[in-house]
Amino acid sequence: MEPILFSSNSHSDDRGTVFFTNELNLKNVVRTYKVQNELIKTVRAWHGHKIEEKWISVEEGEFLVCAVHIEDFDNPSNDIKIHKFTLTPTDGILYVPNNYANGAMNLTENNSIRYFSSLPLDKSVKDDYRFDSKFWDPWSELNPNFYE
Repeated sequence: MEPILFSSNSHSDDRGTVFFTNELNLKNVVRTYKVQNELIKTVRAWHGHKIEEKWISVEEGEFLVCAVHIEDFDNPSNDIKIHKFTLTPTDGILYVPNNYANGAMNLTENNSIRYFSSLPLDKSVKDDYRFDSKFWDPWSELNPNFYE
């Protein structure tokens, strides 16, 4: 399975606008957390899980959100497809399946991104795999100073 972007839609009338993602099912979500970055183009990557699933929603600003499928968490290949999504609050919610690592870089100064998780924290920390932010590099294309 690959990451899926559940598109959002909207309806406007004289009272304002309602945004909705009707195709999304969050029945497996057990917790959520929000991240805001102080500096523009801050990279937070790579965080992987064999069991845990994630849903990612940009609440403010614009982010490059990426995911890579990992077949061997002990010896991952750095020559694999990087799924890239440039997301704003109106684009929808990105589903990242298990056996993936994900990362994000804010492209705007004012920013906020929310993660929804399928595991409680005590189980998530036992299913936690971290990789260097430069192991897979979709970041330097938008941030030439990434390697400085």
